[in-house]
Amino acid sequence: MSEPRDPSDTPDPSDAFDDIVDNETHRDPDLAVIEAGSRTLRTQAGPPQGDPVPGRPEDPELDKALREVETELSTRWGETKLEPSVTRIAALMDVLGEPQRAYPSIHITGTNGKTSTARMIEALLGAFELRTGRYTSPHVQTITERISLDGAPISAERFVETYEDIKPYVELVDAREEYRLSFFEVLTGMAYAAFADAPVDVAVVEVGMGGTWDATNVIDGSVAVVTPIDLDHTDRLGGTTAEIAGEKSGIIKRGATVVLAQQPVDAAQVLLKKAVGEDATVAREGMEFGIVSREVAVGGQLLTLRGLGGEYDTVFLPLHGAYQAHNAAVALAAVEAFFGIGAEHARTLDVDTVRRAFAQVASPGRLEIVRSSPTVILDAAHNPHGARATAEGVSEAFGFSRLIGVVSTSGDKDARGLLEAFEPIFAEVVVTANSNPRATDVDTLAAVAVEVFGEDRVVVEPRLDDAIEAAITLAEEEAEYGGAGVLVTGSIFTVGDARLLLRRG
Repeated sequence: MSEPRDPSDTPDPSDAFDDIVDNETHRDPDLAVIEAGSRTLRTQAGPPQGDPVPGRPEDPELDKALREVETELSTRWGETKLEPSVTRIAALMDVLGEPQRAYPSIHITGTNGKTSTARMIEALLGAFELRTGRYTSPHVQTITERISLDGAPISAERFVETYEDIKPYVELVDAREEYRLSFFEVLTGMAYAAFADAPVDVAVVEVGMGGTWDATNVIDGSVAVVTPIDLDHTDRLGGTTAEIAGEKSGIIKRGATVVLAQQPVDAAQVLLKKAVGEDATVAREGMEFGIVSREVAVGGQLLTLRGLGGEYDTVFLPLHGAYQAHNAAVALAAVEAFFGIGAEHARTLDVDTVRRAFAQVASPGRLEIVRSSPTVILDAAHNPHGARATAEGVSEAFGFSRLIGVVSTSGDKDARGLLEAFEPIFAEVVVTANSNPRATDVDTLAAVAVEVFGEDRVVVEPRLDDAIEAAITLAEEEAEYGGAGVLVTGSIFTVGDARLLLRRG
């Protein structure tokens, strides 16, 4: 971190920042997200270098051992079956010796953007030479992705070892409780144990669902991050954004710093009330921090961010979409808050270190280019809010003359809302199914698609490989559509399957 700045040596950035706030006309000014960009550069970037998503182990014995662990975990309640309580995970932490209290943590909730924000926070902390542990869900391809150490997924060998280490304690809790620990609860226990064993300097933890009764909520994060809240999991979290915010506000602990992304007014009111009740410090996007300027650039975007301590200019983020810029602003504020900037310290983080960290960020399955000629993009948007953000990102960053969608959703999601969000940018949509048992029935999804797009714009291919091939054929079928592209979306499972088919894994 740099030394504190002398205010007399630095122009006050607040004038330009305030001008942007004043010019925001689309949202309540008290909750505005700073949206600024002087120009848009239409570009098609090449495939990213390397792949942050691990494949299966090459060692047959290790692969067998990992599959055995996956099989044992699969016998437990899946992530869609919940008993809203932290009783079982708390019991597991107790018999493990409270590993989650061995390190400070940054806890992240919200509806969309959690994983990307977690990856950015992890990159920033790592750039400042802190050893990090990151726990996110769901995984794109391999279960080991969920637990990361030092910015990389835990090895298959270490994953198996961690499971075997805590297995006797899991069985002990299973025998005591009314219900066995769930799949997600066991994984959470594994993550917390692995972080303590490493040991890490700080854990970056994404909730699985909600907040109050989420299995991750046995930690007391010194920083609580709330990414944008919208309607999702309404059967479990509530039918309004205010009700959902009430559940998610459960991660706000006494004396913490709360970093709030742009929120609907009713959700913000709930979150602020909770923060006041817990004597927490609040930093709001659009008020205490935000985006000063944003320009689309080759392979990503160029940002000037206003953090809690001051401005950070010429920050290159190799991700597409305005929403990723907002995620970056939230991540930066969270890391500043973790270091005490804006409270104990009136200074900025070292800007060169911040630039280096953001330039290395990857977010698999989020507007990820996996093929060219034609360009094929993968995005894990799975609800209308995420789909709208993805549609805006594609329109901004890519100059497609024609875009073909490949869509498979999960049965418990708002498929109509998602398809309606994509309808303006898809010339045609290929409806299909992914490998997950909860995938929406193809005929059911096709019927909804016909209502949204019209029969002439809908193609049905039950197999995902056939669907991708059909979309590529549609993108290439006429010479005038040399700038056509394909977007595969609708579910993280769809993206994971497509990555394997297109050999990104």
